[in-house]
Amino acid sequence: MQGSSILSIKDLNQMVKELLCDAIGQVWLIGEISNFSRPSSGHWYFSLKDDSAQVRCAMFRNSNFRAGFTPQNGQQVLVRATVTLYEARGEYQLVIDKIQPAGAGLLQQKFEQLKQKLSDEGLFDPMYKQPLPENIRTIGIITSSTGAALHDICQILKRRDPSLHLIIYPTQVQGNEAAGQIAKMIQIANIRQECDVLIIGRGGGSLEDLWSFNEEIVARAIFSSKIPTVSAVGHEIDFTIADFVADVRAATPSAAAELVSHDNLDQIKRIQAKEQHLSMAMDYYLMQCREKLNKWHHLLQTQHPQTKLEKQLNQLLTYRHSLYENIQQYFFKQSNRYNFLDRRLLRVSPQNNITYLGQLVRQKQQQLINLIDQKLTKSQHQFVLQTSQLNNVSPLATLERGYSVTINQNNTVVRRCEQVTVGEFIVTRLKKGKLVSQIIEINE
Repeated sequence: MQGSSILSIKDLNQMVKELLCDAIGQVWLIGEISNFSRPSSGHWYFSLKDDSAQVRCAMFRNSNFRAGFTPQNGQQVLVRATVTLYEARGEYQLVIDKIQPAGAGLLQQKFEQLKQKLSDEGLFDPMYKQPLPENIRTIGIITSSTGAALHDICQILKRRDPSLHLIIYPTQVQGNEAAGQIAKMIQIANIRQECDVLIIGRGGGSLEDLWSFNEEIVARAIFSSKIPTVSAVGHEIDFTIADFVADVRAATPSAAAELVSHDNLDQIKRIQAKEQHLSMAMDYYLMQCREKLNKWHHLLQTQHPQTKLEKQLNQLLTYRHSLYENIQQYFFKQSNRYNFLDRRLLRVSPQNNITYLGQLVRQKQQQLINLIDQKLTKSQHQFVLQTSQLNNVSPLATLERGYSVTINQNNTVVRRCEQVTVGEFIVTRLKKGKLVSQIIEINE
């Protein structure tokens, strides 16, 4: 006893309870109800038995109110329960959280098993869900051609958007052959590629009625569909395997019709909004075009050939003036250098530099001659200009215009009366020839 701890009964039962929960956990069972009791607390207590064994069960009020029926002694049921231990009496029992009549229960168990299988394979993964097209024009409907679901869908689509094109893929939606037909119609729709979205569904019913949409062949056909699918099976509370695999689940066929269509009034409002948006966008675009046009017009003016020519002419005149000054400076520098070299040559006359310096002198002489020629040409031009200006102020030019010049005996131009005396001979020069006159009288 010294090497081990001593447990209380409570601790032992708690340990056994934890072991049962961890080792077995949650299970599905089928059995017959017996010793059913429902005390004022609202909890259910009963035994679940088969031909050779039984186990005590408890289903608490927060779970049994969802059962939808009250079990009876002798009734076969399918239950989902957690194996645990009732610590007060040390008896193991089942705590049930879901109960169904055995017939529906077997289908539910089959449903859960297939759901778990397909979920493990990734058929329910959101990454494979296709979004519904934005602009749906053609809708494919896979359902019974005589069912109320088709009538409801067509009525709603006609009311909301009469322009939609409907393609019916008729099929059985209940019975042994229904699942195969539904899968085949999904494949046919994908082969034809004539619709934008597929609605797959039927009206409400029991679990057995909806079972075609819980078949694996239908689930895999929906998953393989390249056309986006909408599952619309039963009522809002009904869920099928098709709902989990489809790209979109609609609570009812009518809800599916509303999902894939746009209301006419909403479309008109959207069109008006888009029209307004388009008008604003066009105004903004035209404003941008005008701004670009003005910018290009200004750019064209600044880059016009005439503008460029004027700019280049100004640059040419600037360069010409700069070149003239550079030539003058160069001429002055070269003259100074020539004088310097000439003096240096007089001082130092090494024979090995004579040839080189002679060539250099000839080059400079030629440059000097060119500059002198240019200078002479410019001086001649100035001489002609000044000669023309001198000729304009020459007395001979005055004579050419009809005037005369008088010279006294002192060979001085007579401008005043005091410059001559009575009896003196004077000479008057005309345009052609001259006159010799004698002064007879002087009038001041």
